[in-house]
Amino acid sequence: MSPVSYREPNEKRRPPALFFIRLACAGTVAVAAAAPAQVRSAYDYLARMDGDGDGRVSLAEYQAWMGYAFEAMDRNRDDTLTADELPGGRGRPVTLAAHREALAATFRRQDADRDGFLDARELAAPPR
Repeated sequence: MSPVSYREPNEKRRPPALFFIRLACAGTVAVAAAAPAQVRSAYDYLARMDGDGDGRVSLAEYQAWMGYAFEAMDRNRDDTLTADELPGGRGRPVTLAAHREALAATFRRQDADRDGFLDARELAAPPR
């Protein structure tokens, strides 16, 4: 018989530090499961991410929406995630600037038509 792991009902599992590194690099679809609000389609993403209502997502809007996890983990608000702020209490420090650059790189890869914006189709596309 294999051992059974027990967890209190309200105890949350902490994802490994690598999750948050991947979060910074992942496309919008991959992050959907961790998004703060439930979304069901690319059009839901578009509606929530599109701050100015123009029907497309700019880099600034993308970074603002996708940066929520960094902001939530940066408990001391110093714009750097240190080991004590990362799940598992270990890992290299991650600066807000590095996180935003990773998001910008993902944004550029997802922007298939290179117009500087993401539409619903590009948001729904698999991460590149």
